[in-house]
Amino acid sequence: MVTKSVKSAVRPAYQGKIVKKRMKKFQRHQSDRYPAKLKTGWRKPKGIDNCVRRRFKGKRLMPNIGYRSDKRTRYMLPCKFFKVRVFNAKQLEPIMMQNQKFAVEIAGRVSKKTRKEIEERAVQLQLKLVN
Repeated sequence: MVTKSVKSAVRPAYQGKIVKKRMKKFQRHQSDRYPAKLKTGWRKPKGIDNCVRRRFKGKRLMPNIGYRSDKRTRYMLPCKFFKVRVFNAKQLEPIMMQNQKFAVEIAGRVSKKTRKEIEERAVQLQLKLVN
């Protein structure tokens, strides 16, 4: 198995700064008051008197299009690569030409033998491994 100390010398093509407008998740209104009933995942409030829907000061924020990230850096990892999930060594071939843009993530259900093959082939093709 390839050790983690072996670092690929591939540098990302994008050298700018990644700006995330909001890192916190938007939480559902009153999900903290009723943890058994309401899950924390966002749902738009629909009530006629709802203070979150009416955007009162001091209440939770509602998601809107203004929180979206820059198109160039959307889904980009902190290492400035985009992630591509791979299940076998053959899937590395098309990524080879884009090795400054994409990093390889080996899927979780891949066997130890296949993982070793993928890691060895990624080093040969000078691809960055995420995991």
